[in-house]
Amino acid sequence: MAANNYEAMVVFSMKGGEDSVNALKDRFQSLVEQNGTLTELKEWGKRFLKYPINKETEGYYVLYLFAAPPEFPAEFLRVTGITDGVLRALVTRQGE
Repeated sequence: MAANNYEAMVVFSMKGGEDSVNALKDRFQSLVEQNGTLTELKEWGKRFLKYPINKETEGYYVLYLFAAPPEFPAEFLRVTGITDGVLRALVTRQGE
């Protein structure tokens, strides 16, 4: 099957500090590279959340742009959902 283009926004918890954020950021970068082609990684950095998530008021935003098979985004969301230190994640398919 042909690869589709996706973007994944992940908001990491700041509770563990910058080392924890960097480890998680690298972990998900490796996951994308193992299952597709990472085209760009944009770090939006630390930002205040619009509403508290798990009693946290700020998070570290990272945007992954990648090409991957159609089944990979579901796996990416599954892994982010069970990983401590991830507040939110969203994957969207880029337009044709």
